[in-house]
Amino acid sequence: MKLELPVGAATGIGSLPGTDIREAVAFTFGELPDFPYLPELPARGPGADMIGRAASLLVDIPVELYAGRWQVARRAGADLRRSRDMLERDLDALTEGGDGFAGTLKIQAAGPWTLSVGLGILKDHGGVRELSQSLTEGLAAHVDDVRRRVPGARIVLQIDEPSLPAVLAGRVPTESGLHTYRAVDAAVARSHLSSIVDGVGTPVILHCCASDAPIGLFVEAGASGLALDVSLAPLDPLGAAIDGGVALLAGVGGGLPSEGDIAGRLRRLWLDLSFPEELLPSRVVVTPACGLAGVSPERAKAVLEACRDAAARLREF
Repeated sequence: MKLELPVGAATGIGSLPGTDIREAVAFTFGELPDFPYLPELPARGPGADMIGRAASLLVDIPVELYAGRWQVARRAGADLRRSRDMLERDLDALTEGGDGFAGTLKIQAAGPWTLSVGLGILKDHGGVRELSQSLTEGLAAHVDDVRRRVPGARIVLQIDEPSLPAVLAGRVPTESGLHTYRAVDAAVARSHLSSIVDGVGTPVILHCCASDAPIGLFVEAGASGLALDVSLAPLDPLGAAIDGGVALLAGVGGGLPSEGDIAGRLRRLWLDLSFPEELLPSRVVVTPACGLAGVSPERAKAVLEACRDAAARLREF
């Protein structure tokens, strides 16, 4: 499914500092008016974290916290209810903050491989397959819910897979920590991602900020867009993806560069990839390299403002 990007836009990756979801939603719509997103606030505790949030979307697979970690449960309990209540409050804040919005709106969730690692079921191939199917169903319902709440928006779904490189390379430690799980075949990993891309009914951006992000696999899975730390992304597969029509959410990090530095860096990258300069603002969205939950509110604001202003500068080249 083709992703039509707003021209000269910036957006965030996902998490922000703080605990006030209404304030955070107002912040993303105010600072990133061309491409706002529903932020995640993990500082609120279990259920607001990436794994708890995605697990709350699963259909007929309950989860619970045990010894500080999420795991599959026999039945739904207080932990799952808290996660779903938190998501409902977030969506209420989005409904309020997005009233009258008509543009591109992004939501995020952990993907099947990162969620499988987080729930400790990676060794159970059948369990991973069931989880992937359940997550697809839950994400489709989530997209439909957001679409009803913000009817003027074009919904884009970002799937976060920070654990996928380790899954593919056989680097995920077992529960004892003494060994690692066997590497998952790329074809199997691609199949589960493809099922989500095909099943959620909206364009999907696949995100991984690792140096060994599987760009080719993401493209083969049908991603409409890639969210990557461009300082780490190898040029050849990145160029091939863009040449094939995949949009780029270009993550920029390292200190706190000015908007001029960010824009110049992206322009040089684009020229190194040998693409026409005039296409840059319509094919690239500027983002932080990763989530911002671990920084101060002041720094998060400064980073997103720099991304927004850099995106505006891309229209001037």
